[in-house]
Amino acid sequence: MRPPKKDTLSEEARNLAGFLPRFEEAYLRLNRREFISPDPLEKLYLFETVEEREIVGLAISSIAYGRVAQILRNADRLLSVMGPSPRTFLMKTSAGDLSRLLGGFRHRFTSGDEMASFLAGIGKVLRKYGRLDAFFEDCIRRSGDLLGGAALFSGEILAGGGLGKSFLLPSPGDGSACKRFFLFLKWMVRSDGVDPGGWKILGPENLVFPMDVHMFRMCSCLGLTKRKSPDLKTALEVTGLFRQFIPEDPVKYDFVLTRFGIRREMDAKAFVNMCLEGDELWREIGQTDI
Repeated sequence: MRPPKKDTLSEEARNLAGFLPRFEEAYLRLNRREFISPDPLEKLYLFETVEEREIVGLAISSIAYGRVAQILRNADRLLSVMGPSPRTFLMKTSAGDLSRLLGGFRHRFTSGDEMASFLAGIGKVLRKYGRLDAFFEDCIRRSGDLLGGAALFSGEILAGGGLGKSFLLPSPGDGSACKRFFLFLKWMVRSDGVDPGGWKILGPENLVFPMDVHMFRMCSCLGLTKRKSPDLKTALEVTGLFRQFIPEDPVKYDFVLTRFGIRREMDAKAFVNMCLEGDELWREIGQTDI
């Protein structure tokens, strides 16, 4: 597919067109496993099969909010409870036993009881469908599209554990950007030097940007959106913007853009200034060792 003609582009698209060479340079240099840490994604690489990774990915992405050190610490606690086969553990463990095992767990405002109910809901789905990708595929089939499928996926897992709404797994039906759920989908669907992939029910072209405050701030500074908050409409707008140029993989640059501000040696402000001023990326940021 050819990129759109420049005179037909919106202001945001023209801005993105100018930045894409820098994004691609960052992708070629940084989209490697050695730049994952510190990131909850690293926990998925502890498991070899898609069946285990999808369980770990959903559980870990649900607590991917707050300080990364706390996220990783509590991710390790969840993994220690679920053991070497999280899938087998959730399929066999009762809601009562989950509540007992996670009684002292807390991740910011997520209590052990809430986490236990969430995991119990995942276990119920696994006992019916066998795998989370089979369940999500059925959700999409019943709803007719990705967002409707995500709403069913969220609602039925939460209901299966006796929860109503939960911050652990928000629904796009509420207007939430669903950053952590779309991050989970990216991990499971894309397959490259960073994202492990494995799900075949969707292609990368179907994915939505995991839009959080940091990504929203970068997009705003670069003139890629005029919206005022990192909500679902913003996530869809930014995804659509990238889709004009990379229809087969619109969230390709999500990982490398989030490295700036996560890794101490990579400065987000310097990266934005480099894009705006057209300076050489690594000379401007000082990453001559990368």
